[in-house]
Amino acid sequence: MSRFAAPIAEQIWDMKYRLKSANGTPIDQTVDDTWRRVARALSVSEPTQEERFYGALEDFKFLPAGRITAGAGTGRAVTLFNCFVMGTIPDSMSGIFDMLKEAALTMQQGGGIGYDFSTIRPKGADVTGVAADASGPLSFMDVWDSMCRTIMSAGSRRGAMMATMRCDHPDIQDFITAKSDAARLRMFNMSVLVTDAFMEAVKEDGSWDLKFDGKIYHTVEARDLWNKIMNATYGYAEPGVIFIDRINQMNNLNYCETIAATNPCGEQPLPPYGACLLGSINLAKLVKDPFEANAELDGDALSELVTTAVRMMDNVVDESRFPLEAQAQEAQAKRRIGLGVTGLADALLMLGLRYGSDEAAAQTEAWMKQIARASYLASVELAKEKGPFPLFDADKYLASGSLQHMDDDVRDAIREHGIRNALLTSIAPTGTISLYAGNVSSGIEPVFAYAYTRKVLQPDGTRTEEEVVDYAVQLWRDKFGDKELPDYFVNAQTLAPMDHVKMQAAAQKWIDSSISKTINCPEDISFDDFKDVYMEAWETGCKGCTTYRPNDVTGSVLSVSESSEKTPEADTGADVVYISEPLDRPQSLEGHTYKVKWPDSEHAIYITVNDLIINGNRRPFEVFINSKNMEHFAWTVALTRMISAVFRRGGDVSFVVEELKAVFDPRGGAWMDGKYIPSILAAIGSVIERHMIVTGFIEGEGMGLKSDPQAEVVNLGEAPRGKACPSCGQYDMRMVEGCMTCGSCGYSKCG
Repeated sequence: MSRFAAPIAEQIWDMKYRLKSANGTPIDQTVDDTWRRVARALSVSEPTQEERFYGALEDFKFLPAGRITAGAGTGRAVTLFNCFVMGTIPDSMSGIFDMLKEAALTMQQGGGIGYDFSTIRPKGADVTGVAADASGPLSFMDVWDSMCRTIMSAGSRRGAMMATMRCDHPDIQDFITAKSDAARLRMFNMSVLVTDAFMEAVKEDGSWDLKFDGKIYHTVEARDLWNKIMNATYGYAEPGVIFIDRINQMNNLNYCETIAATNPCGEQPLPPYGACLLGSINLAKLVKDPFEANAELDGDALSELVTTAVRMMDNVVDESRFPLEAQAQEAQAKRRIGLGVTGLADALLMLGLRYGSDEAAAQTEAWMKQIARASYLASVELAKEKGPFPLFDADKYLASGSLQHMDDDVRDAIREHGIRNALLTSIAPTGTISLYAGNVSSGIEPVFAYAYTRKVLQPDGTRTEEEVVDYAVQLWRDKFGDKELPDYFVNAQTLAPMDHVKMQAAAQKWIDSSISKTINCPEDISFDDFKDVYMEAWETGCKGCTTYRPNDVTGSVLSVSESSEKTPEADTGADVVYISEPLDRPQSLEGHTYKVKWPDSEHAIYITVNDLIINGNRRPFEVFINSKNMEHFAWTVALTRMISAVFRRGGDVSFVVEELKAVFDPRGGAWMDGKYIPSILAAIGSVIERHMIVTGFIEGEGMGLKSDPQAEVVNLGEAPRGKACPSCGQYDMRMVEGCMTCGSCGYSKCG
């Protein structure tokens, strides 16, 4: 009998977590083999714990972050940590590019990164010694964005980045509006570091100084600046808001670190070179007698599972590789972990509680407190056995904000024995691992959709459809058949925004790091009501706030009817065909050859683009790149083969242009036809783009697909809206825990 509760769960395991050889042959024959591999790897230093670790993993009760499940015990040189906050960016050209190099090395091993760009002097400021004006932090963020698009993360996912900027930086207004351009800084999530003083100034309608290095550059009205932040996120979902003073006040380590940035999804505020190590307790697996009058979560099983999970995650600190030595030292000095939950909404449903109700909020707070107690006591036991984290200072540690409301018996144990891990709890995005666990509700989010139809691409190029059902809904069906769902079944689309805030605040009290949570807002929410969501989040103790309102820039999420288990699809459109096998080359093709003369290069490069003509429409089919310069031979041949292979697979291949144009040469680019081209590869990309425009394949420079002659119209009644998933092509992108995530294949920019 399969361990998987749904076909999608097995597909996610096979695609993302199953260990395979270099040629794709499975090494993990079953998911039990995967659990055994991870358990063995994390118990190398204490083999007697292997069976205990395996028992926690078994049946998807404890879900380590995806990097642990995919990387532990494989022998591969990858980090088991999800994300990092990088070092403080120096306000100097050499220091900035040293930080860029560190970012590239970190993303090369698969880590997402966060940066505070507040330390870079504002645009127009004097640059000492060179008689020039500073270009400002936004210009350097463009460089980071280009680098991130160039580097492929470990596995098959692009790197994710978070950029933060203080609300008093002189360039904050440009930061706020930067992503109104849908093509700019798309590899970044962006958040404003909002201080308590600023929020008080907003409430009192006071003025606000924008300053850098002690110099006041501008004075604005605080409420005007706040409205600018709110307008941006109301219009295109960014920037988010991070309540940075609260984060530092509540930080267990505020005596030895200052936080100014978070990881890409915001649940881990971290110091320079800090890393987030994540794992989630699957609450949906711990409910006894679901949907019955005596339904309850097994408290003893929860405490035991938390204790085991803490030991496993503490071992990851010692077993993981790190891209940079500074990251390894930071992790060893503080041993911070981020144990969270998933399946919360499903567990509440099984108890008959409506997500967002006062009763559900109270139950959530009680569960989070039990997890906090169990994790802190487990870490104390580890400290007895292995010693506390090296920077532990009992008096200073216990004086921190988050320890003030901890129970006295826990505080006394910490004072007497120390604690192994400086911070222990965090609620992370769990989109992919929740699918892997049988489509349980994600993190502390409400159920997104009771059920939806997913298209699966088959090896022969055809698509089949399968229904993906929420874990709790499927359990209800198994118990009660077609009996109507009770009225306490609610979903993300029908909840009032303030219900989301209430649940986030209830959980935050016992989470010593932070929470990745998206507050879904209806498209027709008034601007004043939208602003009230953020003010309520601040006043109720949240450490940040991320909302999602359907908009023209990021697209619309699929709508869900409260009375229906089905997620309707959207209006009109067509699927792009993704060809499973490359097409055979016809005997003749039509094309054009272009000449590129790169400055300081002795020989020109010639680029030939040949097209396939289908029903009178042209689409690029192959590329040839040639040069007499033998230094170019290897990479021009490689580029010829790779681009042609992509073109022959079909679909929207215009992304090739985008990727080439994003490549910059650290030695410098060149001015060509009045435009600055960052590299010779970018020049090649521009040539291919011009060809695509002339042949009508794309609409214009920097624009997407015009019409796809390979597109087939699929009659769905209603068709998808918003953007297609870059991984599977389905129109099922949705905002989950601060990150656009595909409901069909689990793809997420943030991991």
